[in-house]
Amino acid sequence: MHQVMSYKIRIISPSGVIEPELVYKSASFLRSRGFDVSISAHACGSYGRFSGTAEERLSDLNEALCDPELDYILCSRGGYGLVQIIDRVVVPEDRCPTVVGFSDITALHNLMGCHGKPSVHGVMCKHIAEYDSRTEAVEQLLHVLTKDTIDYRLPSHPHNKTGAVEGTIRGGNLSVLYGLQGTPYATPINAGDILLIEDIGEHPYAIDRMMHNLRLSGVLSRLGGLIVGQFSDCEEDPRMPYTIYEGIKRLTEPYNYPVVFNFPAGHVADNRPVILNREGCILTVDNDKTTLHIPDKKNV
Repeated sequence: MHQVMSYKIRIISPSGVIEPELVYKSASFLRSRGFDVSISAHACGSYGRFSGTAEERLSDLNEALCDPELDYILCSRGGYGLVQIIDRVVVPEDRCPTVVGFSDITALHNLMGCHGKPSVHGVMCKHIAEYDSRTEAVEQLLHVLTKDTIDYRLPSHPHNKTGAVEGTIRGGNLSVLYGLQGTPYATPINAGDILLIEDIGEHPYAIDRMMHNLRLSGVLSRLGGLIVGQFSDCEEDPRMPYTIYEGIKRLTEPYNYPVVFNFPAGHVADNRPVILNREGCILTVDNDKTTLHIPDKKNV
């Protein structure tokens, strides 16, 4: 058994329904790596496409957030559903477990950011159960859960825009960000922040529309940097005069900040964890490489 400090993790399902076996298998794997894992009452439930009624999912989430002994809340999967309850989620003002997840969990990342709480954009139970430690994404998540810091060195991409910035990383799934624009739960973008975006199963024109929303609402002009992740199952449209990445590049050309494309985050096996809502993150985009350093909370 790998010995680590006994970090306490609660698995919840605040959005879509998940096969119970995936929850149990991921819990078993995490326990084998030394974590103290518990499973919420409705994590393995089923209510149509959701893991439970809105009240059941809200109860599990609020109970976990207000548990002073928990270190992490691991969301079992994304899907859809957090928007139904996000306005009733209780975030403690003092100590609060760190939320881990991506996709629909972006709504929770936004909420944590509004309260000044860090969270982790990273793999969830489905991916942990299917891949265990065979992928860099799972191993990197375990590193983040125990070491609380990140250092990535990545190859360059032809669309990258060089530069360096120190700031706070926000964001996640582009569709979820778009759906929360104009609400109190929108991504809390401050001047100089770094935005991370990714998506799955969207038409290129829909991605273009969402990116123009970020332009028209002033989000793009306030950024200090942009991290463009994976757009999975987003088949390019031959009627669009540019690809998805080319469209994003065109929209960011007027701004003087670094942009990195093809970052390993999103609905892919190599979905590397990124700590959101933490100050002092350093993104450096050179001609030959990209580096990302996220300090631990003691050094912020």
